Amino acid sequence: MSKLTIRDLNFAGKKALVRVDFNVPLKDGVVNDDTRISAAIPTLKYLLEKGAALILMSHLGRPKGEAKPEFSLAPVVPVLAEKLGVDVQFATACVGEDATQKAANLKAGEVLLLENTRYLAGEKKNDPVMAKQLSELGDIFVNDAFGTAHRAHASTVGVANYLPTVSGLLLERELEYLLGAVSNPQRPFVAILGGAKVSDKIGVIENLLTKADKVLIGGGMANTFYKAQGIAIGSSLVEDDALETAKGLLEKSGDTLVLPSQVVIADKFGADANTETIAISAGVPEGWMILDVVTTEFVDILADAKMVVWNGPMGVFELAPFAIGTNNVAQMIADSDATSIVGGGDSVSAIKKSGLADAITHISTGGGASLELLEGKELPGVAALGEKMNARRTPVIAGNWKMNMSPAAGVALANGIVEQLAGQLPTDVIVCPPAVSLFSVSQIVGPTSVGIGAQNIYFESKGAYTGEIAPDMLTGWCNYVIIGHSERRQIFGDTDEWVNKKVKAAFAAGLMPILCCGETLAQREAGETNAVLKAQLESALDGLTADEVETMIVAYEPIWAIGTGVTASPEQAEETVAEVRCMIAGFYDANLAEKVRIQYGGSVKPANAFELASKPNIDGFLVGGASLKADSFVEIIREAAKAYS
Repeated sequence: MSKLTIRDLNFAGKKALVRVDFNVPLKDGVVNDDTRISAAIPTLKYLLEKGAALILMSHLGRPKGEAKPEFSLAPVVPVLAEKLGVDVQFATACVGEDATQKAANLKAGEVLLLENTRYLAGEKKNDPVMAKQLSELGDIFVNDAFGTAHRAHASTVGVANYLPTVSGLLLERELEYLLGAVSNPQRPFVAILGGAKVSDKIGVIENLLTKADKVLIGGGMANTFYKAQGIAIGSSLVEDDALETAKGLLEKSGDTLVLPSQVVIADKFGADANTETIAISAGVPEGWMILDVVTTEFVDILADAKMVVWNGPMGVFELAPFAIGTNNVAQMIADSDATSIVGGGDSVSAIKKSGLADAITHISTGGGASLELLEGKELPGVAALGEKMNARRTPVIAGNWKMNMSPAAGVALANGIVEQLAGQLPTDVIVCPPAVSLFSVSQIVGPTSVGIGAQNIYFESKGAYTGEIAPDMLTGWCNYVIIGHSERRQIFGDTDEWVNKKVKAAFAAGLMPILCCGETLAQREAGETNAVLKAQLESALDGLTADEVETMIVAYEPIWAIGTGVTASPEQAEETVAEVRCMIAGFYDANLAEKVRIQYGGSVKPANAFELASKPNIDGFLVGGASLKADSFVEIIREAAKAYS
């Protein structure tokens, strides 16, 4: 799947804001059917095992924007607690003081269920204020509510504008099967559609006629197709407004669309009605109605099928005399060797009632959502999920020469790098010599695709600042500038405020900042890494536009690994770089954060470049000592290029 799932992010120490579908039936204040709660358990247990705290949100019923007690999610708490094996806290509202305080105090392994999101009118309106309030409760948004994925609500779509967004295991499974059915089905592919109305499924039929080998029609919707052919249907349910549509579908379907040739008719709607089985070609007598179909034509078709999708019953299956067609279809699907997908409340109910649920490959939890997917529509809740990077962000390898190299030595090093690369740059490459060598080195790399950057600037444009360099002084022969390097912070006292001013001054002068952030060993060992990085980034990015942040380069440099020979393990580096990306998403949005290039810096060398570069969030390196030799720097570039190719 091209969308991000919970397997793609690190949840250790995170608060996962999870949209679940706990829209369960209640009777006398007790959960009457816990199927939807059970469906969410694998995702919730996975997140707990990965060290997350869980903040769960769901709707229940249709309270129409009012806090009505009969629609409270409170009865879900004991059922969920039993299934998870942990205590579950409950917030009396989905936003506000109670929810905010309980979410803030939540620790890893703990679970909080918020009150019904539809108690607020802003939910169905996808109100950005409500969405922002919900997003502030968590760090990562997990959508596992397939049943509401076709609704653009605050808790399904709006929250995704503020947090990194991934699918849970349930939503992932739904998309895997249903999208697979319409995009790359096993063949023969057979679709079975039933239910009362053609109008509800016109788009589905039209789409499936182009995808499936056979589309089998039953239920009340078959009546409209019969009448469209001029067949008398007596008092049967029919949609006269859809007759022309049905006629058009029949004309263009060839032999793909299949209708039963025999039906079961009754003289009234009831279990005690008189019934007959007739050939539909004979027509239905006045006063009689079609309440079931005979599925003879379906037998051979389903026996040969390799994939079957079923949505909608074949008759009035709630009444025993008219459940035969539906039960026969359920049995034929269960007996087949096909990959089987059943969706829609009535179809799922029929499968479970028949005792054949275990024989079905996938039972969908979403009726409307599954229909829209089968129709070929993109669901808003799915569109809001983050995309996996099919094509990596263009990696960037920068060499920070620090206070090394005379101008003459810098020219020789630049020549060596340019000659060995021979014009072939599989990544973006930047060299950052000392200020006194910027001009001479620029003459070497200028005609090539190698970029050149300064190691520092001052944020004022001119004045009595002895020894400093204004951004405008570099314009024309310098493309980049390193800002906030740990050595500038620790040795020269650059504050977070200064870093922010320098970043803004760089952009104003047309220079691209390489913004550094990183923690000390003491801070890492104290578990303060994320807090330190967040503070550094929040200050550095203050006042910057989304367009500016999208184009800049961020470099994560653990101070304890700079020049020490100690390198963060690939797993440590990837985990922290992913955290930095999540922080940027929190400051702006997840889509922007996915575009920002984030380097790793800290004792990078040819021997570890490939493994580090293989991590999905690491977009290159800020190289120190190893960039002072052309051979080693070029080898790092080549090793990284292998990982990115």
